[in-house]
Amino acid sequence: MSVHFIADLHLQRERPGIAAILHRYLAGPAREADALYILGDLFEVWVGDDGGLAEFADTIDAIAALAEHGTAVYFMRGNRDFAVGPDFAAACRLTILDDPAVVELPTATGTRRALVSHGDLLCTDDHAHQRFRSRYNDPRWRARMLRLPLWLRRLIARYARARSRAGNRRKAAGIMDVNDEAVRLLMHRYDVPLLIHGHTHRPADHEIEVDGAPAHRLVLADWHEDRGEVLILDDSGFRRETLT
Repeated sequence: MSVHFIADLHLQRERPGIAAILHRYLAGPAREADALYILGDLFEVWVGDDGGLAEFADTIDAIAALAEHGTAVYFMRGNRDFAVGPDFAAACRLTILDDPAVVELPTATGTRRALVSHGDLLCTDDHAHQRFRSRYNDPRWRARMLRLPLWLRRLIARYARARSRAGNRRKAAGIMDVNDEAVRLLMHRYDVPLLIHGHTHRPADHEIEVDGAPAHRLVLADWHEDRGEVLILDDSGFRRETLT
């Protein structure tokens, strides 16, 4: 049994190397997994299924081929691809998860409960982002946005990306990382000893304490044009595998 986790690929036409690494992974190592969890920001921007399905048809076909091969694929929306909808899920033959979600992961002796998340809900010190997150998680706000013409959504997305980049340059680095107390509160709420997330682009294995007991927070890596990273759970435990 093995389970794979990836996040933060930020696929875009301007960076074709990331898609090339992903497609080789989906046609190769990913087929050895029983399940693949994609924990958000697979795309740099997704303006709606009516635009994204055609633009990223090669990636969608690669994910669908993996699902047809027998690997269960799960997707969680991130702050960049929050507009992913049911047509995308159907085309990829995957299941969309709420954020956060409790999952049962296989172990050598049974199963292990874990909490998976994109991760931005934990960055509570970044107040500007949390205001944005409250909007994009509102189904009514998303519905209003998706009723706009496709050309206008693309224009808004370009403006939002430029504004986000400028804003992030002005923020202190620590503000864009998770808040430790928010992590403990979330893990306490769901009564789990393991949290797996992305978003921060700070891959690491953190040993923490929740309710007086040892716990773990595993942060997924973001992908680059010359490399990607997969977190793998198999009978020997967790390990990270670099893709080039």
